[in-house]
Amino acid sequence: MRQSFLLLILLISFGVKAQNSELTYAEKLGYPKGKKVLIVHVDDVGMSYESNQGAIKAIKEGVATSLSVMMPCGWVPGFVHYLKENPETDAGLHLTMTSEWKDYRWGPLAGKNQVKGMVDSEGAMWRGVADVVKNASPDEVEKEIRAQLDRARTMGFTPTHLDSHMGTLFATPEFLQRYLKVGMEEKIPVMFPGGHNSVVQVQEKIIADQLAMTQMVGKQLWDAGLPVLDDLENSSYGWKGPESGDKSEKALQKYKTQKYIEAIKNIKPGLTMVIMHCTIHSEIFPKISDSFPTREGDFLAMIDPELRKYIEKEGIILTTWREAMQRRQKVK
Repeated sequence: MRQSFLLLILLISFGVKAQNSELTYAEKLGYPKGKKVLIVHVDDVGMSYESNQGAIKAIKEGVATSLSVMMPCGWVPGFVHYLKENPETDAGLHLTMTSEWKDYRWGPLAGKNQVKGMVDSEGAMWRGVADVVKNASPDEVEKEIRAQLDRARTMGFTPTHLDSHMGTLFATPEFLQRYLKVGMEEKIPVMFPGGHNSVVQVQEKIIADQLAMTQMVGKQLWDAGLPVLDDLENSSYGWKGPESGDKSEKALQKYKTQKYIEAIKNIKPGLTMVIMHCTIHSEIFPKISDSFPTREGDFLAMIDPELRKYIEKEGIILTTWREAMQRRQKVK
């Protein structure tokens, strides 16, 4: 969500200044002072069989703790059937306003006639965020958000949180406001970095006034009774692979594990969501996307004993959106 998030910060203005707090949101939720508290989060569940299995195994066999589901996609039923058998899984909605791949595509759940500005010449959602911004109205975006939430509930899936595929809902202040609105109205936590944002400041190169705006949104969410992230680590999709060019699973796993360790070292105390995309290896997934090496690498890192060993050695706390919301409900 990097470019779109930066655009948001440059444009958004809620008319008031954020109030700095010495406490992190993690501390406000009752986590120990000075601790790094991570939601290790897998995006793009429901997109494919490989994505489902990668996310499930990353949580069951690895250190991942949370995931989110792309409700317009073809493998959603397969995952929801799993979820009903494993209701403890921390599963949110990866609110999907784009359909980016060439040969594998999906359309809006609200229906073409209801959200005409969200549909391209193939009857699918636009491939890129810029096209959604150009053609779709905030009303259409909100209709699609609610349609995706409605499908989840119809299937018996109660999401633990909301977040945004490709950062589309961070692309304009108007889209963001609809995203926040639905989360606050429905009392569903929303992914938004509204705390000290130490990593976000570096990755997005934001300045003090822009940081204050993100913190204001964080305060708005907190006051609405929702937990808030102190920070967001969202760089893993750009980690392409070993510089040596070694494409073996062993080399890819070692490379990705080390990259995650380096990223976690740079995270400051507080509640931080670490984003990734996990898929298992197959002959089919490369036909969907050429991103399979980085996605397979994420999966291999999550199940690497070396990453678990590092997390335990450093005393890092792993948590979920469900637990964060439960803690928020206890805070007056």
